[in-house]
Amino acid sequence: MNRNRAQQIGFAVLTLSAIAVVAPILIVIGIILVEGARAISWEFIFSMPYEGMKQGGIFPAIVGTLILTVCTAVAAIPVGVAGTIYLAEYAKDTWITRAIRLAIVNLAGIPSIVYGLFGLGMFVLFLHMGTSIVAGVLTLAIMTLPVIISTSEEALRAVPMEFRTVIASLGGTRWQAIRHIVLPEALPGIITGIILGLLRAAGETAPILFTVAAFYLPRLPQSPFDQVMALPYHLYVISTQVPGMPVSVQYGTALVLLILVLSMNVAATVLRSYFRRRRQW
Repeated sequence: MNRNRAQQIGFAVLTLSAIAVVAPILIVIGIILVEGARAISWEFIFSMPYEGMKQGGIFPAIVGTLILTVCTAVAAIPVGVAGTIYLAEYAKDTWITRAIRLAIVNLAGIPSIVYGLFGLGMFVLFLHMGTSIVAGVLTLAIMTLPVIISTSEEALRAVPMEFRTVIASLGGTRWQAIRHIVLPEALPGIITGIILGLLRAAGETAPILFTVAAFYLPRLPQSPFDQVMALPYHLYVISTQVPGMPVSVQYGTALVLLILVLSMNVAATVLRSYFRRRRQW
């Protein structure tokens, strides 16, 4: 077999592999779009549910999902980025830091149900927060931190060491190098880690099931210690716990969640591309 023939076979195998991965995703998205479009309307998006969620809309679930996602970002991003800066720029390479990095990688792969049980035991029961926005946000923040830290650290370490050396040679401090050179150059990778973590938080059901999600709540939350409806849990409930629920409503809810997650992803991609174009290397 000559070299060209082997290359053609290799390209064919790679193409078929790509199709095998992408095709099921496109089919699922297509089904959700076709079936869910029947339920999408102004009332479905912006009205309160009634009659046990068989009538009305999903506005409280949309607002609840946005509240949980935004508050998780506020709680997780500063801690995650600060921890990343310490591990990547200040911490010495000892067995303690290596153990911490290994623990972070392992925590990123733990099933979300474990985080939900941790949030139930720590925040809901031990700290007496009850099933509330605060408990749910803290649980989701802890779940997203390993993803943010691990990906952000790789982004910081990818910045060439020469940038730090130049700042030091000009009399600058380590923090000045981090603040003015390293962080701006690593920002695209950091944004990627943040979005990966927040997308996981926005689409998870298990953590909010134990800490914040309400089965049926036809009103908006009034305080941080209220429960909220959320799209992932709402979709689970109407698909498994509510008999006679129209299929179009189930697919419509899935479509709204899909649009919300994809919108976040697109916005992050645009922002990441903007900062990537400004990089100097």
